[in-house]
Amino acid sequence: MLAHRLARLLYLATVSGLLLWSLSASAALELNMTEGVTPVSREVYGLHMLIFWICVAIGLLVFGAMFYSIYHHRKSLGAKPAQFHESTRVEIIWTVIPMLILIGMAIPATKALITMEDTAAPDLTVKVTGYQWKWQYDYLDEGISFFSNLSTAREEIANVADKGEHYLLEVDNPLVLPVGKKVRILTTAADVIHSWWVPALGWKRDAIPGFINESWTRIEEPGIYRGQCAELCGKDHGFMPIVVVAKTEEEYQQWVTEMKGDQTAAAESPAGELDKAELMAEGEAVYQTHCATCHQANGQGMPPVFPALAGSSVVTGPVEDHIDVVMHGRPGTAMQAFADQLSDTEIAAVVTYKRNSWGNDTGDLVQPATIKTLR
Repeated sequence: MLAHRLARLLYLATVSGLLLWSLSASAALELNMTEGVTPVSREVYGLHMLIFWICVAIGLLVFGAMFYSIYHHRKSLGAKPAQFHESTRVEIIWTVIPMLILIGMAIPATKALITMEDTAAPDLTVKVTGYQWKWQYDYLDEGISFFSNLSTAREEIANVADKGEHYLLEVDNPLVLPVGKKVRILTTAADVIHSWWVPALGWKRDAIPGFINESWTRIEEPGIYRGQCAELCGKDHGFMPIVVVAKTEEEYQQWVTEMKGDQTAAAESPAGELDKAELMAEGEAVYQTHCATCHQANGQGMPPVFPALAGSSVVTGPVEDHIDVVMHGRPGTAMQAFADQLSDTEIAAVVTYKRNSWGNDTGDLVQPATIKTLR
C-alpha cells in the first residue's frame, strides 16, 4: 500500500511539473499554427483548432474511461471480467458515433477546400516559376517579370560572419502584392519539382515542370511575409526563400510604375563599353548570386556533378564557347540557361569575372554589345 501511494505521488508530481513547464515554455516553442493574414489562412486555422479540440475531447473520454476502469476494476479489488461477445448494441454504438464525428469534421473541411480552390474573378494574376534555386515572378496583367534570389551573404552561410535576423529568408527582389486585392497565383517549374509556401498565406502549392497549379490569396494587412521552398529540390533546397511584401494600393501602383520604367530603360539603354574593374565588380556580384551555389565562391566546384571553374577548359578556352554555355546551359545537367535570366551586362560581366579569377588569367574582357549580338 505504501509503495502504491508513493508511486501515485510521483505520478502527480511528474504531471504537475510537465504542466508548469509547458505553460512557461509554450510562448517560446510556438508549436501551433499561426492565423496568418488572409481569409483562407484564418479559415484553415479555425478548422485546425476545431479538429484539435475534437481530438482532445475524444482523447479525454477514451483515456479517462480506460484509466477509470483500470483503477476501479483492478484484480486486487477482486474484480471479475464481464463475459460478453458480439454485442449488436455495442457494435452499432462504436460504428455510429465515429461516423457522426467524421461527418461533423468533413463539413467544415469541405467548405474550406472549396474556398481555397475558388480562383475566379482575380484582380491580379502572378505566375511563379521555380528554378534551382530561385523564383521567377511574372505579373501577367502588368508585363513585369523578374527573378528573386537568396540575398544572404555567403560569409554568413560559410559561418565566417554573424548570421542576420532573417538568415536564409531574405531575397534581392521580393514579390510585391497589393493589400485587399484577390491575387491568383499560377505555380510551375522549369527544372524539378518545387513548392511555393508562405505560412502567413495559409497554403502551399507544388510547382511542377509542365503543369500549372492555381491558388489565390487576399492579404489584408501590409507587411513582409516570409516562406521558402517546401519540396526537396536539390542540394541547396534550403537556399530558396520566398519574401512577399504587401503594400497599400497607392504604394503598389507606385512600385508598378517604377518597375515598368526600370525595365523599359534597361531594354532601351545602349550597351556601353565597361572597363575591367567595372566588369569584374559586376561579375563577382552576379557570380555570388547565381553561380557560387554550385561552383563555390572559390571556383573549385564539387566534382563530378558541379565541375571546378578554376583551370576549366571551358572557362580558359574560346570565349565564344564559354558564352554559349552560360547563355544556353548544358542539357541533361544542372547547368541552367541564363540567356533569359541575366541581362547583356550581367552575362558579359560574369564571363569576364570567371575568365580572370582563381588563376584563370586569360585577360579577356567581354562587353555587353558582344552578348547583345550573340542573342
